[in-house]
Amino acid sequence: MARSMVPLLLLCMAAAMEGAAALHLCVDRLYDSTQGKHDDGLPHLNPTEEATWMALLPRKLGAKAEFDWLALYRSLTRHAGGGGAPAEFLSQASLHDIRLGPGSMYWQGQQTNLEYLLYLDPDRLTWSFRQQAGLPTVGEPYGGWEAPDGQLRGHFVGHYLSASAHMWASTHNDTLREKMARVVDILDDCQRKMGTGYLSAYPDEAFDMYEELSEAWSPYYTIHKIMQGLLDQYTLAGNRKGLGMVVWMTDYFSERVKNLIQTHSIQRHWEAMNEETGGLNDVMYQLYTLTKEQKHLTMAHLFDKPCFLGPLSLHGDDIAGLHVNTHIPVLIGAQKRYEVVGDHLYKDIATFFFDVVNSSHTFATGGTSTMEHWHDPKRLVDEIKISSNEETCTTYNLLKVSRNLFRWTKEVKYADHYERLLINGIMGNQRGTQPGVMIYFLPMGPGRSKSISGGPPSGLPPKNPGGWGGPNDTFWCCYGTGIESFSKLGDTIYFLEEGEVPGLYIAQHIPSTFDWKAAGLTVVQQAKPLLSTDSYFEVTISISAKGDAQPAKVSVRIPSWTSTVDATATLNGQKLNLTSAGDFLTLTKLWGDDTLVLQFPINLRTEAIKDDRPEYASIQAVLFGPHLLAGLTHGNKTINATEHSNDGLTPGMWEVDARNATSTADWIAALPHQAINSQLVTLTQQSGAQTFVLSVSATDGTLTMDEMPAAGSDACVRATIVVDTYVVDSTAAEHGAAAPVLHGPNVTIAPFDRPGMAITNGFEVKLHPGPEALFNAVPGLDGLPGSVSLELGTRPGCFVTAPGGARGYRAGDKAQVGCRTSGGDDAAFRKAASFTQAAPLRRYHPLSFVAKGTERSFVLEPLRSLQDEFYTVYFNLVTAAADS
Repeated sequence: MARSMVPLLLLCMAAAMEGAAALHLCVDRLYDSTQGKHDDGLPHLNPTEEATWMALLPRKLGAKAEFDWLALYRSLTRHAGGGGAPAEFLSQASLHDIRLGPGSMYWQGQQTNLEYLLYLDPDRLTWSFRQQAGLPTVGEPYGGWEAPDGQLRGHFVGHYLSASAHMWASTHNDTLREKMARVVDILDDCQRKMGTGYLSAYPDEAFDMYEELSEAWSPYYTIHKIMQGLLDQYTLAGNRKGLGMVVWMTDYFSERVKNLIQTHSIQRHWEAMNEETGGLNDVMYQLYTLTKEQKHLTMAHLFDKPCFLGPLSLHGDDIAGLHVNTHIPVLIGAQKRYEVVGDHLYKDIATFFFDVVNSSHTFATGGTSTMEHWHDPKRLVDEIKISSNEETCTTYNLLKVSRNLFRWTKEVKYADHYERLLINGIMGNQRGTQPGVMIYFLPMGPGRSKSISGGPPSGLPPKNPGGWGGPNDTFWCCYGTGIESFSKLGDTIYFLEEGEVPGLYIAQHIPSTFDWKAAGLTVVQQAKPLLSTDSYFEVTISISAKGDAQPAKVSVRIPSWTSTVDATATLNGQKLNLTSAGDFLTLTKLWGDDTLVLQFPINLRTEAIKDDRPEYASIQAVLFGPHLLAGLTHGNKTINATEHSNDGLTPGMWEVDARNATSTADWIAALPHQAINSQLVTLTQQSGAQTFVLSVSATDGTLTMDEMPAAGSDACVRATIVVDTYVVDSTAAEHGAAAPVLHGPNVTIAPFDRPGMAITNGFEVKLHPGPEALFNAVPGLDGLPGSVSLELGTRPGCFVTAPGGARGYRAGDKAQVGCRTSGGDDAAFRKAASFTQAAPLRRYHPLSFVAKGTERSFVLEPLRSLQDEFYTVYFNLVTAAADS
């Protein structure tokens, strides 16, 4: 970039750097007790105070002088070059015109989220707002971060307004529209009652502390959420109150900013910004596009954080040590600055930022952050030793960055990143179909679980909560971005291009229907459900005219993860020529009733962790197309708390045997899930009033009796066994019984998560053990219909029995061997040796694979599909060279 294009602010920065003056990074004031560091054992760069930046703008405006927003705006913008009319960008297709295809994981995620949004009570959500405004409260407040004494209370309400606006646009659910309109009405009452434009769930003294540089937990962060939510209610749901409320809020806060600058200096304003202010610049740019009021544009510039954007403009990778979710929203605001005022410097800043993060700071999911911070570049092996990886908020915001870059450039690499991060960093953040149960962190290390992550739930950084939250008492920041993410899953599928011939870019292959009004067409996209045994990912796009259609251009993404060598594309059965992977297939025609079918070759591949130290070159992740696979693994100790996440880790739990391998196919194979799922069973037994299951211990492989586990828990893996003889009793099936019957001689019993291994008669898990692993499955000794007893093949007359006999047993007690006596069996023995066959508590995912390990083999499944299971994302590939 020519120096003449750099604004005065950044020219001064560059001059200082050339003069060998040390320019420093932003400081997070919220962490000032540790000077921006954390007690996490990781190396950090040392950000210090930012006074170096501060002599660059007017120091102080006289208190009696008229405050000129236009003059201040001019002092904040470039003085030469780089401006001009904004470029033409792709526009996002309206969510009102897009409907997700029923049955897909995207549709299910949307429906689960809709159920949660409908569950939330407007009176409970707004309880603290009413209290702050001096209005009568209704009902009981929610807990967690929305509790009446929470410093961040009110933030989730802003997220709720954004999420519900996007969800209503995506579904037109009338009940949701009534609920979200009621929340806006209550907030409007609160704002009118206070009478100043101020609107928050906490007193304005929080902003006094902010301006005094005292510790206040991110008050402008919460204001951004409220403003954005109200603006979304206006733009997406047509609620005119929303716009008026945001304008009045801006009047109040612009007066505060003006007074701060007049009383102190603009330096004081920058120093106060050294904490999380959210995307306040972004929402102010959005407001300016609606009002064209100079004050709103200047306010946006005032929250463009120079100590962060300045080094990026000079292409300095100085983000290590910064709090990630403080700064990505600022970057998104800078992207909006480029779009609104046409300042190409900010396009360059955003492009460079993406390249820095994606090349040096992202995990195989495409996401970033550890303990909410960036650390030194290309040192991710250090980061996966900690379980607080990939904060959901950072994922939500990084997706916005890549979406904007794609809209500007039409480059497939940004759409590819969006696909990878959406699939692996968002879609697995709900706990199955449980409404309002989501995660904060996504652990990336060996032997981790989504259910155990982060730090103790103190409610304040850096010890943010981890594991799964709950619908009534959580309301973390990641709950707010979580409900937003699952409300707008359709917002990056279709993009429109204006021109004489209307254009459509299909950026994501998500089952959906799009009403393309400008072209008079209906576009229906379907994706064939993908199996691990598939060689192709198949997409079908049907385009039909609704009336007098016109010629239109359709461009379909060819992902970078595929190959066009064996790819096929047909239009109405006629073969088309494909260009290359990482490009678009573009067709311009008068569409009528047309069908485009694409088959993209999909393969397994490995990807090295972003760590440039040679000794870690063997640490790699496994992907199938865009799907990140995780191996079901567990250390040799029981883990119940995040501080013990590294306890019991052994090399064998993440080492794969790639010796003499020439491709991934030499050590990974598809697992035919449908066939093997028919060989799964869970064996149960009653003890008193409780139901117990026969389980394979995660720590030592022994057989134990455990309580019936909750669905989705890691214990379900332990309580599901694979057998080699599995017959359905036709009589039972006729009576509606779902449980199959296991019987016959020479049966082997294998742990669900250890392919190729079996349980021996000595109750040990061994690799290919031979005859010592054979059992005879006979009708239950208790004589009850459907029960089964397991006789040891090496010891006829001896059986697998529950422990304890007549006294019963407790969860975790080990199974025993019991033998018949010459005097006959007593009732207690017969009961202890008999098990009821139940449907398996766990089944293999359609995208399941088997990886050969050095000590054991692994079941690989999509990371997004896992709930409480323990897993490993990165494996150590042991090769012949490494072994020698």
